[in-house]
Amino acid sequence: MESTWNNKVLSDMFGANEGTALRLKQVALVVLGVVLLAVAAKIKVPMWPVPITMGTFAVLTIGAAYGARLGLVTILAYMIVGALGFDVFAGSSAEKFGLTYMMGGTGGYLVGYVLATLALGALAQRGWDRSVVWMALAMLIGNVLIYVPGLAWLGQLYGWDKPILAWGLTPFLVGDAIKLALAALVLPAAWKLVGRARG
Repeated sequence: MESTWNNKVLSDMFGANEGTALRLKQVALVVLGVVLLAVAAKIKVPMWPVPITMGTFAVLTIGAAYGARLGLVTILAYMIVGALGFDVFAGSSAEKFGLTYMMGGTGGYLVGYVLATLALGALAQRGWDRSVVWMALAMLIGNVLIYVPGLAWLGQLYGWDKPILAWGLTPFLVGDAIKLALAALVLPAAWKLVGRARG
């Protein structure tokens, strides 16, 4: 790895990196990120025991590709769009949207999205996204950061006497393992392509 690549993420490797052009690039990336997050949240892939939604995959990969700061701005912009009532979350609909939806059972997971985006961005800036093994570990950390506040929120909202793990964790583990493996392959492969293009 070249020393000039230290602390860089994928979004730093193309386009402007200073001045007004950099700001325009960042705005474009935030808008693109919000659109991708909204689209991914609605994608459902048939799987046992529950369909795989691609929202968490998008959150974690955007965090890694954008870095901590730009990733945080993007995920917060996504939350603001959702809070304003737009149908951008996996379970939102015309009847259930905005702050009402965000304060329901999914609220803790949305908090986890912010934490996971920051973590993936910070780890990517340390080069974890350039190795399959390290990227897999980063994705695992990101998933933990999504599930911990998500399950805590469910427990507080509905009571710890309810089957919280059966509601909010175990049905999703198979799908998350598949998404983890996919991200662990995609991000390092993207870095190899960047390396070839720069070579």
